[in-house]
Amino acid sequence: MIIATIKPFKLEEVREALTTVGVRGMMVSEVKGFGTQSGHTEIYRGAEYAVNFVPKVKLEIVVADSMAEQVVSTIATTARTNKIGDGKIFVLDVEGAMRVRTGDINDDAL
Repeated sequence: MIIATIKPFKLEEVREALTTVGVRGMMVSEVKGFGTQSGHTEIYRGAEYAVNFVPKVKLEIVVADSMAEQVVSTIATTARTNKIGDGKIFVLDVEGAMRVRTGDINDDAL
């Protein structure tokens, strides 16, 4: 399982790139968080205020082990803006998977 947080405006570009390398599905959530940048300040109607949580998009993708490195590389390359807040990518092992409709399990369910 690959969990990635990226900047929201990069979502469509990343989705297209992942489709090109063979990813057939993913879950997408709008999330907020902070990391190294620890939020930022903005000015609204002349008043400065702190934005402690930065909006991000979280992708959750389950692929076969053989595809994981390519998927991570594709996300990293496509989502990169070379600015603070580009996001993070985590890779986790998945013990099992099942497609509810058909009962397919593990690799067949992906």
